[in-house]
Amino acid sequence: MSLAAVTIGEYIEQLSRRVGESLDGLVPPETQPPETIHKAMRYSLFAGGKRVRPVLCIEAARAVGGGEPDGIMDVACALEMIHTYSLIHDDLPALDNDDLRRGRPTSHKVFGEAMAILAGDALLTHAFVVLGGLGDARLVSELATASGTVGGMIAGQVHDIEGERQPATAELLERIHRAKTGALLRASVRMGAIHAGADEEELDALSRYGEHVGLAFQIVDDLLDVLQTSEQLGKTAGKDAAQQKITFPAVHGIEASRRMAEQERVAAHACLEGFGANAGRLHELADLIVDRSK
Repeated sequence: MSLAAVTIGEYIEQLSRRVGESLDGLVPPETQPPETIHKAMRYSLFAGGKRVRPVLCIEAARAVGGGEPDGIMDVACALEMIHTYSLIHDDLPALDNDDLRRGRPTSHKVFGEAMAILAGDALLTHAFVVLGGLGDARLVSELATASGTVGGMIAGQVHDIEGERQPATAELLERIHRAKTGALLRASVRMGAIHAGADEEELDALSRYGEHVGLAFQIVDDLLDVLQTSEQLGKTAGKDAAQQKITFPAVHGIEASRRMAEQERVAAHACLEGFGANAGRLHELADLIVDRSK
C-alpha cells in the first residue's frame, strides 16, 4: 500500500489502536489484586494520546528492515509505559502540579497522590518486565539510560526544577530539553532500529534523526503552551510562564522558536536520505511534529 493511500493521521490512529490493544494484554487487568493500582495504571495508560514514541519505534524498525520484526510491539509498549509513568509523576503537586492531562483529571486528582506515585512506579517497573522478556540487554540498557539521571529523562526533570531559580539561558534550555523530552524520543527511534538489526551507520543516522525530532517536539510543545487554550491542549495552558519555566519562547521568542523548529525538521529529513521509501512515515512524522503549531 502506498503512503498516499492512508494519510499520516489515519496511519497513526490505526497504529495507536494496535499499540493500545497490545498494552491491554500486557498490563494486569483492573480485576487483578490489588485492584486500585491496576485501575490507576490503566486510567493514565488509556487516557488517549497519539502514542508518538511507539510509532517512532515501529517506524524506525521499518526503516531498517522494511517491515515489523517479531517483538517490536512489546518494545513500543515498554516505551509508552515509561512515557505514561513520567506524565503521572510530572503532574504531581511536588513537580508541575497539574490537574488536567489529555482532557481528563490527572491521576492524583482521581486516585490520590500516594496511588498516583505508585501507579507511575508500577508502569516504570512493568516496562522492564515486558522488555526483559525479549532477551536483549541492549534494549534494557537503552531504555534505562534514556529514563535516568545521566542525560536522561530524570536528569532533564531535575534541570527543569532547578532552572526555575536560575537565569533563562539558551545553554540551560537545551540541557533541560535534550534530556527531559529528547532522550526518550531518541531512544524510541534507537530501540526500534536496534531491534530490527540496524548496522552502525544506520543506527547513527536514526539516532541523529531522533535528536532532531526530539528537539523539534519540545520547541513546538513550548509554543503550544503559549498559543493554545487548555481545551485545545488537553492540559492547563500557560503553566510554563506561570511557573517561570525556561522555555524556547521565553528565551528566543515565538518567531525565532518557530524557525528553530523548522531547522530541526529539515535536519531530521536529511538524516533519512539513506533509507529510501522505507523511511516514508518517519519523514511524515517529522513534518507532523513541527506542523502542530500551525
